[in-house]
Amino acid sequence: MARRGLLLILSSPSGAGKSTLARRLMEWDPTLRFSVSATTRNPRPGEEDGREYYFKSRTAFEDMVKSGDMLEHAEVFGNLYGSPKGPVEAAMKDGRDTLFDIDWQGGQQIRNSALGRDVVSVFVLPPSIAELERRLRGRAQDSDEVIAGRMEKSLSEISHWAEYDYVIVNSDIDKAFNELLTILQAERMRRDRQPGLAEFVRGLNREFDAL
Repeated sequence: MARRGLLLILSSPSGAGKSTLARRLMEWDPTLRFSVSATTRNPRPGEEDGREYYFKSRTAFEDMVKSGDMLEHAEVFGNLYGSPKGPVEAAMKDGRDTLFDIDWQGGQQIRNSALGRDVVSVFVLPPSIAELERRLRGRAQDSDEVIAGRMEKSLSEISHWAEYDYVIVNSDIDKAFNELLTILQAERMRRDRQPGLAEFVRGLNREFDAL
């Protein structure tokens, strides 16, 4: 039975496990579409337009914002980033879900957009602040200064947990992933996401009438 695609938003402070959960979800369901962002920054070596990002000039990007073709956008370190609306709408019509790995500000903009009723938002929390710092240091990718900045930013990000539909505490990645799957599978079965359901029930009633 055909259904309407949904928009799954994952947010968390850095180090809480959001990216790992997103990757595992994409592996579990290859039909899930990952939202590729648009940006005004220049491509880095090896990056391809439409794969890592949609690379746009600032003028083209701003035109998309003015015409309502961006679900959300923000300026980061002098470059614009945003989520184009067209590919998301196309996926929804095909019954495919779109996964967004974005922060609370981007999530808020999408929830307030014309597609807001199709949003399912999940915030991922660490089991403790000490564990969050341990995970960040365990990556061995950032300096002490960068880690301190990420920890400071985490305080602001965590304060927005109550704006989300669901909250997962990632004390164990397998448990957190199973919880995320439960959320997605339940939301896919919502009555208002199955536009063909009313006609199916009318068909059942016609069968009753024919008895």
